[in-house]
Amino acid sequence: MKKSIYLLAMLVIAGCVSGEKTGNETEGAFLNFQKPEENPILSADSTYTFVCPVKNELVQWQKADVFNPAAIVKDNKIHVLFRAEDNPGAILGGRTSRIGLATSEDGLHFDIHPTPVLYPDSGEFLHYDYPGGCEDPRVVVTEEGLYVMAYTSWNWDVARLSIAFSKDLIEWEKKSPAFATAYDGKFLGNWSKSGSIITRLEGENQVVAKIEGKYWMYWGESFINLAWSDNLYDWYPSLDEEGELEAVIKTRPGYFDSNLTECGPPGCDHR
Repeated sequence: MKKSIYLLAMLVIAGCVSGEKTGNETEGAFLNFQKPEENPILSADSTYTFVCPVKNELVQWQKADVFNPAAIVKDNKIHVLFRAEDNPGAILGGRTSRIGLATSEDGLHFDIHPTPVLYPDSGEFLHYDYPGGCEDPRVVVTEEGLYVMAYTSWNWDVARLSIAFSKDLIEWEKKSPAFATAYDGKFLGNWSKSGSIITRLEGENQVVAKIEGKYWMYWGESFINLAWSDNLYDWYPSLDEEGELEAVIKTRPGYFDSNLTECGPPGCDHR
């Protein structure tokens, strides 16, 4: 599985975006999966290269793995943002990750953008993003058409949930770690990742939702926390009575979620 991305993400997105089925019909949309002959739809490929702005040398940026995708529909095409790793000789976590982009009209046959769209560079966020890289994208879009990516900045020390904005899914502006300013930076040094921003259905489109005047997301890996924002890049995690991170979902010893409860694709508010 680490070397290939399968069709499941596409099917989940299609089922959520349609908004046409209710009750048992909706449940039926997620049953009876079949693996098409086209699998894997994306695989590691050493022919894709670009000049790394940190190393200032040519790297095979998706030579090792392609995995952990996010999918969104734009211009009647499926756009998949995926994590790619460069060095198959290194252990997992010892490589540099970059985020690539692939597009498809049918969810099976993809055109890959030749270079990564989000990666460590020489800018102000280098000390968060390098050498581990930019990992595990989750992407949503606002009603105005602004794309928001929650991703993991990994410097081989602390994983930090970070945010980037784009108007076209290709050019991205890094906005900072999500918790850089909240509570005077109290949680900036905490391990954090996997942000699932809440959306709502607007017709057939899944757009970022405002609930009681604020944006919300679930995030976390060893537990799940809620966080809110006014601007989609400065996020304030929910706190318990002691002023520490409040776990709204916890791992359960002896059950299937005994180790991790990591957030996945964007949540959808159906109220």
